[in-house]
Amino acid sequence: MTIYLPPLDETKPEFFPPVYTAMADPDGLLAIGGDLSPERLKAAYSQGIFPWFGIDEPLLWWSPSERAVIDPTQFTPSRSLKKFVRKQGYRVSINQAFEAVIEHCALIRGENQVWITEEMRAAYTRLHKLGSAHSIEVWQGDALIGGLYGVGVGALFCGESMFSLKTNASKTALWYFCEHFSLHGGKLIDCQMMTEHLASLGARPLARDAFISRLQTLKQQVTSPALFRSQWIELNHD
Repeated sequence: MTIYLPPLDETKPEFFPPVYTAMADPDGLLAIGGDLSPERLKAAYSQGIFPWFGIDEPLLWWSPSERAVIDPTQFTPSRSLKKFVRKQGYRVSINQAFEAVIEHCALIRGENQVWITEEMRAAYTRLHKLGSAHSIEVWQGDALIGGLYGVGVGALFCGESMFSLKTNASKTALWYFCEHFSLHGGKLIDCQMMTEHLASLGARPLARDAFISRLQTLKQQVTSPALFRSQWIELNHD
């Protein structure tokens, strides 16, 4: 039975039903309604829950039975990717163009995948200004050609979406972020639901119970203050 959350309930923005009560069909549907206030969003991610809904749909909250996750220490770029990035002159930054990244992520979605609504964009932009949502940007010259964004929860990064306008741009964003994230104390990247594309990038499935157990530990861990500081990321391409 799906729980309906009251909208704009300022007294209990942290309230969600237990994740084990999520529906089996559709897999992971946990609650309907509520709001996208920063307090509600931060509470959701800290409990292993995320919003996902389309235009003209109610606000839907999910905690699927299986998560797609990436161990940042296990992402190994191929020689061809390193050579390609060096040849193309790609550069990568963090938190220098959050609103542009989320806008691109919204624009590249197909007609049946319009879930980054204006409401979602505004909500995550507010979260970014409060220091909880972050973007990774890939540039070629002065042009933004790829990137990703998500929410930080301790040593866990909850990835929301990525985009690519040039070959290997999103893969470059993930490569640079994995190394930078791991260097500054990050332990795990949550990709939410498994897809063939995520699997090709090294994501692996993790059962909900195991994910929630990891989350309980990771959200208590402190990362370096330098992790999400607005900056350019420099890696060794050798």
